[in-house]
Amino acid sequence: MVQSPLLPNLHGYIDGAWTPADSGECFSVSNPVNGDELARVSSLGADETRRAIDAAQAALRAGSSLEERQAWLDSIVDTLKAHKKEVGRILTLEHGKPLKEAEGEVLYAAGFFEYCARNLYSLGPRTLHERPKDATWTVYNRPAGVVGLVTPWNFPIGMIAKKLSAAIAAGCPSVIKPSSKTPLTMIALFTLMDREVDLPPGFVNLVTGSSGPIGDTLMEDDRVRVVSFTGSTEVGRKLIKASAPGVKKLTLELGGNAPFIVFADTDLDKAADHLIANKFRGGGQTCVCANRILVEASAEEAFAEKVATRAAKLKVGDGMEPDTDLGPLIDRNGYEKVRRHFNDAVENGATVVLGEDPGEIHDDWGGFFPPAVLRGVQPGMDCTCEETFGPLVPITPFRDEDHALKLANDTEFGLAAYLFTQNEARAQRIIPALEFAHVGHNTGTGPTPEAPFGGMKSSGWGREGGTEGLFEFVEPQTVPRGN
Repeated sequence: MVQSPLLPNLHGYIDGAWTPADSGECFSVSNPVNGDELARVSSLGADETRRAIDAAQAALRAGSSLEERQAWLDSIVDTLKAHKKEVGRILTLEHGKPLKEAEGEVLYAAGFFEYCARNLYSLGPRTLHERPKDATWTVYNRPAGVVGLVTPWNFPIGMIAKKLSAAIAAGCPSVIKPSSKTPLTMIALFTLMDREVDLPPGFVNLVTGSSGPIGDTLMEDDRVRVVSFTGSTEVGRKLIKASAPGVKKLTLELGGNAPFIVFADTDLDKAADHLIANKFRGGGQTCVCANRILVEASAEEAFAEKVATRAAKLKVGDGMEPDTDLGPLIDRNGYEKVRRHFNDAVENGATVVLGEDPGEIHDDWGGFFPPAVLRGVQPGMDCTCEETFGPLVPITPFRDEDHALKLANDTEFGLAAYLFTQNEARAQRIIPALEFAHVGHNTGTGPTPEAPFGGMKSSGWGREGGTEGLFEFVEPQTVPRGN
């Protein structure tokens, strides 16, 4: 069992108090490295979620000023930075990613709170310069209401930071549902907020437990005006349907299938370095990591060798070991999906440049999949149609610009894409034609707190980060005032 000063309670948090499940039931959280039980966390349900909404609604009625919100955000920034190592350790234990990545994720999370603290005054009232109808017109950005924030397991603190920072800036009390695979990092954050941040009771609430009863309650309660969800497109579609009766506002970051396009004119070594940094972050278990590597045919073999040489140096192991580069996949299902994609491609003619099928595992832990690089991958193979979410690099050759664009856009998803070319005219032709909301040009970098991030097509609605993300949780109210 994990021992930490940031985990004195393993319950939900409602109206400023740690709250066990009414039923007394708990669920187990395990280390994906070895299956060791880390904790047993209270499994809250519909009744507790309704009480969390009650508390949040009361906090909403009490209101808050921009100055108060800024102080809360600044305090969270200081607290996260001060406890980076312990929050990172907890994150590594329940997720498996290397400790250096986990600590980096804590700082990444702090960056969202810091950005919102610096920019929340953009939510202040705005008086129009014009005087239509002989009146003074002022636009107020009111808190949209109670918000439900639902986060996935792959970035246990990074994902909630994107949502919670903007919700606090907007003055919206929240009810937060973390993944049951990685709830401990969120509990640690709530411990810190409870101890060190002067938030009013009910302004932040945590409900841990099964998605069904908690999610259904958030969608059914009319007091919850915004639901922000990061997860699969399949679940996103269900939320869209469930939001209709209450006409709720949704922000959805859903699935991805990112193309990484490499033209022969680029610096292949630089492109390979960026691909390694992009693809193997979190073991490849990110929605923005490159999933389809599209390389101009004349450079395919050379690029594949450069990537394989770099990937072969990555050490696979326990994320708590200081020299580990890749931890385990989150569970057996994740591991078997990578195996299936690897074997399907090889059986259908792809060439193995690095790696092999590491074999079946028989437990829901210990899914260590060493880096694998394939070339000659063709459209229609499983790894081109589905998001692999693992350390597999499938390289597909393309003939020319038109062919590259056709391959890149041949997906229902539109989250992230990457383009490497030294031809500026070519880049200016291709980037606007890519049906993706985030396009890295000669860089494999993903989101940052300072810029909006979200999806096109089946990858979702709305934005997180940047000033655009701040406005997802407000409702503009226009007030004309006569003389």
